[in-house]
Amino acid sequence: MSEQMTHPARADARDNRARILDAARAVFGEEGLGAPMREVARHAGVGPATLYRHFPTKRDLVLETYAEQRRVCRSAVHEALAHADPWHGFQDVVHRICALHAESRGFADAFMAAFPEAMDFAADREQAVRAVAELSRRAQRAGRLRPGFVVDDLVLMLMAHRGLHDAPHAVRLAASRRYAAYVIEAFRAVPEGTAEAPLPPAPRLRG
Repeated sequence: MSEQMTHPARADARDNRARILDAARAVFGEEGLGAPMREVARHAGVGPATLYRHFPTKRDLVLETYAEQRRVCRSAVHEALAHADPWHGFQDVVHRICALHAESRGFADAFMAAFPEAMDFAADREQAVRAVAELSRRAQRAGRLRPGFVVDDLVLMLMAHRGLHDAPHAVRLAASRRYAAYVIEAFRAVPEGTAEAPLPPAPRLRG
């Protein structure tokens, strides 16, 4: 009898955990990591005690919420470094990091250290910075990246990119793609007479 009762309890616990993570992705994704835990609990349809039983601290919840995004970020960096053409690798990592940041304000907060408790993201951030530094050196040697580029330019670009989070989700994603394309063109060392690559369509940002 007790074993029969245990299985539904475990299933309920798994369902609650899944609902909490779904709620955290939605709430943190739109409001950022400053959103209170009680808002996540309300969105998940569980009580605060249930939330804290699964995730004792906000840091625990943030790490689990963005585990997949961290994996994607690490994969993007690894694939960019392995690309035979450093300029294409450089472009790919800029596009993919921008896409991850545009998808979720919470992930952007954690990656850019706007949420001090998310220190585990520091390793991902440093890995990305090192990758961009290495790719930029290779692309500059190949004559594809402007000589004056420094890694702090990428940090500046991501800081400006966070301003897109005031837009609705679909508009934000479209704006991010165009923004990344503009930034890459600004970084490109374009020989005189070379045709510019076409930009993605411009999203409508004004009413």
